[in-house]
Amino acid sequence: MTLWNQLSTYLPIINIVFAVPIIFLERRNAAVTWAWLMVLFFIPFFGFILYLLFGQNLSRRKIYRIKKLQRLLIENSVEHQKVSIKSGEAEYNDPAMQDYSDMMYMNLVKSQAIYSQNNEVEVFVDGKTKFSALFRDMEAATDHIHIIYYIIQNDDLGRKLTRALEQKAREGVEVRLMYDAIGSLSLPKHFFDDLKAAGGQVAAFFPSKIPYFNLRLNYRNHRKIAIFDGITGYIGGFNVGNEYLGKDEYFGFWRDTHLRVQGGAVHQLQTLFLMDWNLATPGMNSLESRYFPAVDVDSEGTTGMQIVSSGPHSETEQIKNAYIKMIHSAKKSIYLQTPYFIPDESLITALNIAAASGVDVKIMLPSQPDHKLVYWASFSYLGELLNAGVRCFLYEKGFLHAKTMVVDGKIASVGTANIDIRSFKLNFEVNALVYDTEIAGNLKAIFEEDMTHSVELSAEAYGNRSHGAKIKESFVRLLSPIL
Repeated sequence: MTLWNQLSTYLPIINIVFAVPIIFLERRNAAVTWAWLMVLFFIPFFGFILYLLFGQNLSRRKIYRIKKLQRLLIENSVEHQKVSIKSGEAEYNDPAMQDYSDMMYMNLVKSQAIYSQNNEVEVFVDGKTKFSALFRDMEAATDHIHIIYYIIQNDDLGRKLTRALEQKAREGVEVRLMYDAIGSLSLPKHFFDDLKAAGGQVAAFFPSKIPYFNLRLNYRNHRKIAIFDGITGYIGGFNVGNEYLGKDEYFGFWRDTHLRVQGGAVHQLQTLFLMDWNLATPGMNSLESRYFPAVDVDSEGTTGMQIVSSGPHSETEQIKNAYIKMIHSAKKSIYLQTPYFIPDESLITALNIAAASGVDVKIMLPSQPDHKLVYWASFSYLGELLNAGVRCFLYEKGFLHAKTMVVDGKIASVGTANIDIRSFKLNFEVNALVYDTEIAGNLKAIFEEDMTHSVELSAEAYGNRSHGAKIKESFVRLLSPIL
């Protein structure tokens, strides 16, 4: 018997013997288990390698420092606010937000998302205005600059960012920059050398300890946040690269949503940054009061906000739960924008119930994909929703990357989490929940403007897709729990 014949005979057996017990012992949900079993069945041996890279659960013990730091920073504030909301003693700048006190309480309990209502918020929907504002705030910083981006590209914008940070570091400003090791995989090895030489600190999130082999490949920091002097913060969907300025020939205009925030919510972004920084760098960094300056009492900010985060360290999929809670609270409308739409049964059910209850449910996706497998999987979920009365729009002006939900024109969510299992369960994500009729109304109007650059996908058109498209979508849907 040749070596190849021997491998063909025994490798599938070895693959199953080693991988199946691991999958079942990790007690993942049934959909994920079956998806991995399919990979193991159809790709013997290499399926096990894929599982090692993408399928393992991240040990909660490895992130203990995150939870310890979280307790040190906000435990007392959380307990005080829980009592205030539960007893009905909490006061709201906008009386209409009283109706969402149960949502605030849930996010407070499950994500330690403190509710603040002294925030000023500015909305950006294109990269040029967002980065112009960010560079202005960076130039004005005098004490510290803390930044996390999932992707930093080696291009004009990426180099402009590092040069600006280098200059601030030379001025004596504390500069800490974190990037995701996989999201920014194309960066040259010495890309940050000048920034480091100027005194800036740089950290890669979950880098590979072995070249070309990363056992934490599946757990990425997908957050995009920036904090300047603990006073001004940014949160949303834009990464750093020329394509986010609309300079990519394939994508063209890049439609995203990002927020500039001043007020108490910035302290929550700061807390999140420090937790991530302590996970990515050795040792426990000191918790200095200068990172949390008092909010100006003369501030005109009146917007209510919670910063909700989740990831593989979370006990619950809190961002997903926040989405579901928002959907169930809807009385008139739900406007949802996402580049990737791979919902689980709980989200599908929530949207179906809302549509059946007479709520105007609109979903907007990009008309052209950046990841074909994910795009095919997304389409496979639309038929059931269309039949339930949900309206779906495909954005055609450029690429839609916004992760935004607006409910009744009163509350909204803007952040980094897509509507997919990866964002809800595997990635480190963060969303800002905004309780403000003016900001939410603005985001609703932006959605309606985006509709003028979209084509509506009817149930009839969906049903008339080619047989090839239906087969691709059906097959990829089986793998959607692990995409």
